[in-house]
Amino acid sequence: MAAEEKFHSGFVAIIGRPNVGKSTLLNHIVGQKIAITSPKPQTTRNRILGIQNLENAQVLFVDTPGIHEAHSPLNRYMVDQARSAALDVDVVLWLVEADRPVDTDPMIPKLLEKSTRPVLLVINKIDTMPKDKLLPLIAAYSKICPFASIVPISALKGDGVEALMNEIPQLLPEGPRYYPEDQLTDVPERFIVAEMIREQILMRTKDEVPYGVAILVERFQENPVKNMVGIDAVINVERDSQKGILIGKGGTMLRQIGQGARKEIERMLGVKVHLQLFVRVQKNWTSSGRMMKEFGYE
Repeated sequence: MAAEEKFHSGFVAIIGRPNVGKSTLLNHIVGQKIAITSPKPQTTRNRILGIQNLENAQVLFVDTPGIHEAHSPLNRYMVDQARSAALDVDVVLWLVEADRPVDTDPMIPKLLEKSTRPVLLVINKIDTMPKDKLLPLIAAYSKICPFASIVPISALKGDGVEALMNEIPQLLPEGPRYYPEDQLTDVPERFIVAEMIREQILMRTKDEVPYGVAILVERFQENPVKNMVGIDAVINVERDSQKGILIGKGGTMLRQIGQGARKEIERMLGVKVHLQLFVRVQKNWTSSGRMMKEFGYE
């Protein structure tokens, strides 16, 4: 009689530069949008856990902010989130882009040198480049770190993701199932709601505006009788000029943000949503440790 296959579980950090597709990959793996995405750098601010349940493994993915040169307290917080995740997990996925030159900046390799965990190099966006360019790229990256494996993927289209998922469980230690099989993340719905509002701001505004906002959900009230959820959220900004841009002429911008966010929230919750947005000025909150903590950046 064949021996029963042992169960493996553990944490896998997804690290990389801003905008390489970390959140897109996480959403594809768990099969639901739990992390927001946008073309703007530094979209992800917090570590977000995504849970993938397999027959003989539970893989706990940690999406992290992009690693970059940080100057403000908020940006330093974001980079610290990524750095600590890379050192606290069982496996590290370093995500790079196929359509960009080899990342020769030593920032990430130096971080990986401090870890004793296996590192997988994941080359994303292979759908954007000719196939004959892939092998030279793999060869160039192979000289940077001793990777456990190199896996080319397209997080957007899902190409190669199954091969990636076949690689990971065998690198995890034996362990229990930490979360129920039907659970996809450990972040509360209020957090995802706030992120979906911020995503709409990232999509619809430019310059410094999207980087100066923090969303605080003040009311999240379920009404089972009407099959509806009522949500009040405050968009905190640093300057009066940002408030004016977010409200827009006659409130048009704020209505567009609310309508776009409401559709995404309804898709996630599966019920009707009544969303009210307010804009409040909290001067220079990104430089205030107290206010950063109040807004969830601890």
